[in-house]
Amino acid sequence: MWRPGRRPEDGPVTEIVAGLYLSPWELIVLLGAVALVAARWLPPAARPRVTIAAVAVLVPSAVALGVTGVRWQLLPVAAGAAVALPFALSPLLRGRTGRPARRARWWVALPGSLACLGLMAAGPVAAWAFPVPAFPEPTGRFAVGTRVMQWTDPERPETFTADPHDRRTVVVQLWYPARQSPADARRAQYLGHTEHEARTVSAALVRQVGLPGFLVDGVPRARSHAVFDAPVAGGGERFPVVLFSPGSGGVRTQNTAWAEELASHGYVVAGLDHPYDSAAVVLADGRTLRTRTESTGDRDKDDELAARWTAVRAADLRFVLTRLDRLDRGEGAGPLTGRLDTGRAAVTGHSMGGAAALQAARRDRRFDAVIDLDGYPHGPATPTLRQPALALTQAITPDTDPRYLPRLTRALERNTAPSYRLTVPGAAHLTFMDGPLYLPPLPSVTGSLGRTDSPRVVAATTLAFLNTTLRHQPGDLPGTLSAYGHLSVHHPKDSG
Repeated sequence: MWRPGRRPEDGPVTEIVAGLYLSPWELIVLLGAVALVAARWLPPAARPRVTIAAVAVLVPSAVALGVTGVRWQLLPVAAGAAVALPFALSPLLRGRTGRPARRARWWVALPGSLACLGLMAAGPVAAWAFPVPAFPEPTGRFAVGTRVMQWTDPERPETFTADPHDRRTVVVQLWYPARQSPADARRAQYLGHTEHEARTVSAALVRQVGLPGFLVDGVPRARSHAVFDAPVAGGGERFPVVLFSPGSGGVRTQNTAWAEELASHGYVVAGLDHPYDSAAVVLADGRTLRTRTESTGDRDKDDELAARWTAVRAADLRFVLTRLDRLDRGEGAGPLTGRLDTGRAAVTGHSMGGAAALQAARRDRRFDAVIDLDGYPHGPATPTLRQPALALTQAITPDTDPRYLPRLTRALERNTAPSYRLTVPGAAHLTFMDGPLYLPPLPSVTGSLGRTDSPRVVAATTLAFLNTTLRHQPGDLPGTLSAYGHLSVHHPKDSG
């Protein structure tokens, strides 16, 4: 069992002012820079005092940022301040030496001031477009704890390597209901248990999509609401488990906002890293395993590869459920022993992870429910599903793979248990993960629901489904789901 803690090299954390996507020090630098430019247009008596105050604010805050780390989003602000500084200080310095103060005429100074203010405005705009993710506060009655496990399946060889002795190893992160931690408890790093791991994973993710790494430099700085190794919630309650498989190239933490919300409502969420499929997987021994899943461009070959990779992921999910059951029964004793109700288990996934969840549910009746977050159903359609299923999809457009909806509908129609397909208006493929929290709000990329509503919709719909299927809570599930989009319900009697 691997239970990492904080390391000295983790570095400082950037706390972001809500709604501004700037840290307090960044905000002070911005205000000081603006004041430096604005001083030129104040009454003569006020100019020296405002200029001195602006410089007095800028210097220490810039030093503080040098210690905590400067984000690229602040560079335009720094450039504007650097251009304005000599023009602001020159009259003061000349006055102190007894020489007459000289200021540029207004018709010369105005374009320069506007150019500096334009640079300074670019900073907050860039911080808004590429922010440090601010995770929504979980709404459940529990605080959230998290821990990382690493398990090796002795029965399965690692098919991505040529070493016949290599066995399949899976890294799993658990989010679980916890006791309230002290106010000063350090929150969990996003994308990894240390800043080094977070930066390794972030760099791998941006390489995968072809983005310059500096654009999302705020992502590895982020911290969620969970606390590593926080004490499990008291009371002796046993919690249903929800396994999660990320999208192709995705990582175990890509749905952290969703996982924390479920954990706050009394579920244990187990997010998987799939070695050689996830963008980067950092093992306990320090090795980093990078993705080896690449498309060929040939649709038939890619379909065959996707089915094979999906099968590996499905086997990972089944293996992790087995290990969680052993953990609950005391193997590798830990704080979650006796608290995991693996008799109430759901399997979920995003994109290819959704396909893996469907395959795992088909093969393993221990899963009582399955959720597919906009995942194309790769692999065989048999055996038929026998568990309640929920599929969340983005709006179907002419650009959608024409095979997607028929294959998904066929799988749901053949289910021997009730199935629900919810098409969420305004959703895009990345709406169903953490992407809207830190990517530019482009409708074609993250959807049009916004940074607040995207995680809220995904969490609310899946929680309603899980509460009904795992906890058997009464209520109008179709009515609840219909409030978030267009709902299709497939009852067992509808299947042929």
